[in-house]
Amino acid sequence: MQREESVATRNRPMSNILAQTVKTGIIKSNLITMFAGLTLALYTYHFSLLDKLPEILFATIGSILIMGAAGAFNNVYDRDIDSVMERTKNRPTVTGDISTKTVLWLASLMTIIGLVALVLASPLAAIMGFLGLFFYVVPYTMWTKRRTVYNTEVGSISGAMPPLIGWAAIHPDITHPAILGLFIIMVIWQMPHFYAIAIRKHDEYKAAGVPMLPVVKGARRTYIQTNVYLVILIASSFLFWSLSAGLTFMALLLNILWLVLSVFGYRKMDSQKWSKTMFIYSLIHMTVLFSTVIIYSLMGIIFKLYQ
Repeated sequence: MQREESVATRNRPMSNILAQTVKTGIIKSNLITMFAGLTLALYTYHFSLLDKLPEILFATIGSILIMGAAGAFNNVYDRDIDSVMERTKNRPTVTGDISTKTVLWLASLMTIIGLVALVLASPLAAIMGFLGLFFYVVPYTMWTKRRTVYNTEVGSISGAMPPLIGWAAIHPDITHPAILGLFIIMVIWQMPHFYAIAIRKHDEYKAAGVPMLPVVKGARRTYIQTNVYLVILIASSFLFWSLSAGLTFMALLLNILWLVLSVFGYRKMDSQKWSKTMFIYSLIHMTVLFSTVIIYSLMGIIFKLYQ
């Protein structure tokens, strides 16, 4: 059986191998948050899409490449623990479908071209892109992931960089409350999301020796810490107030529903079912909130164009 599985994984098309190596799924989800920051900046500072078309194109290309490079570097470094975990054991860097040297060259090339593209969008966008890559590869992957339960908090910094990249590509002021709101929401969102994954994959993380919070402190502590972050997430909704009452109320509604789901779900479900429900809602939350930001911003741009 193992022989058949090994042969099957080594007959995968190159497109599939490259997609798994650079983690295209993560790229797609992060592009949504990048476009949220980008379109929100267009709306806030009264630019049309045509006004900033080159910046939009370079920000998109650069973000895709930087995110892909981060995923590739992560796959190379983590191939030992990936081989232990069921959900990652068939990654190309584990099965040998792609060599470590090839991945390192690919990731390095993507980093260089990605940073050049982001510089062409704006120097600040390139700085944000580099910081996102750096935090994901060094403080998260190489340092905290295997050493502390706070690895999720450290990794959340890199995960929250895409909105800043998008905003910075359009305008250099990243201290506006609206973009700070997107950044903080993205940071906090990742804790309940990844805690839910860690509970569902508890045995795999334990076998791999990764000190995720549920593995070290248990499901009860994870539940309490999740709720603390959800309360902070609710408070962060008001950062949208200076820009839009509608976005504020949308964020507030989604965040309150998440906390309610967590509290009442935990009372009625076992930890596995609760974590699955929390994981699914986290995906719905991110998709709805950031899609709403994009649609709201684009509609605002179009409305101003025809005034």
